[in-house]
Amino acid sequence: MKANQATWPITTMARLLKVSTSGFYAWLGRGPSKRARSDADLLARIQAIHTRSRGTYGMPRIHVELVHQGVHVGRKRVARLMRIAGLCGVSRRRWITTTRRQPDARPAPDLVQRHFSADAPNRLWVADATYVPTGEGFLYLAVVLDVFSRRIVGWSMSNHLYTELMLRALDMALAQRRPNGVIHHSDQGCQYTSIAFGRRCREAGVRLSMGTVADCFDKACVSHYTSSRRSETTSGWRRRQDSLTPIAFLGESVPGGSYRHSFLSL
Repeated sequence: MKANQATWPITTMARLLKVSTSGFYAWLGRGPSKRARSDADLLARIQAIHTRSRGTYGMPRIHVELVHQGVHVGRKRVARLMRIAGLCGVSRRRWITTTRRQPDARPAPDLVQRHFSADAPNRLWVADATYVPTGEGFLYLAVVLDVFSRRIVGWSMSNHLYTELMLRALDMALAQRRPNGVIHHSDQGCQYTSIAFGRRCREAGVRLSMGTVADCFDKACVSHYTSSRRSETTSGWRRRQDSLTPIAFLGESVPGGSYRHSFLSL
């Protein structure tokens, strides 16, 4: 009735819709309901969280962030408001293999056995590598994650997937944390089984550990992180250089504690 009151008389519309004109005018002068005001406040919080994540958070992580802020609402309500506002997270793209095993390599023993937990920092690190597609080709990212804090303690980017990339990520972690006897767990990729990587770990007192072949669960906590970062930083970059800033933001934001890991219970 309000949308058509310039075209049709209120009394005519009220008679056809079988409502009273007094009821319409009472509704017209009434302010937003308590539920509507609550939805508006909640949507403002949701939009702020979504903006801070650079448009990467979907409903699950936004819901956890709201709980962290002391706002306890249902997941479906968050999803409904995000849908109304046209907000959504990012999704994963086609899988590209970044792990290439050297057939004659001697892998380190599995010291973790899928027990991805630690009672203090610098007890267990998990490493992985991923890729970012650009118009110039792939940009590769290597990370080292501290299992205790779920924070990235070392990372490196390059246009190649050589051992040097993993060594730079390891060196950053060693420089930042200066661990004593930390376990470094990874897959059996040729970079991690290389002589150079093994030598650097021995020099730094790092204990090497490697999972079984073709088993994503043997480094699930960091694989989930790298796959999410690949999704959240790839938006059709034309040049490798264009993707460096958003990837660096994600790499640096985790140590600062501002980025929420998708292992929501951790």
